Amino acid sequence: MSQSWNEATAELNQIVASFDQGEVSVDDLFAKLERASAIIEDLEERLRGTTARVEELTPRLSKVLESE
Repeated sequence: MSQSWNEATAELNQIVASFDQGEVSVDDLFAKLERASAIIEDLEERLRGTTARVEELTPRLSKVLESE
């Protein structure tokens, strides 16, 4: 099961904070960058999917509202 939006953004924020605080060792740097990239790609894909669904529903909702 994938993370919720909030869980994914919290993990990403934690990774970024560790960079800001200088807590990342050279050994962990690549793994953290790779994980951050995966999270960002997942969130972007979710946004694209949500945008497509909203664009699909908007005309249908407009028709319903116009008929009322």
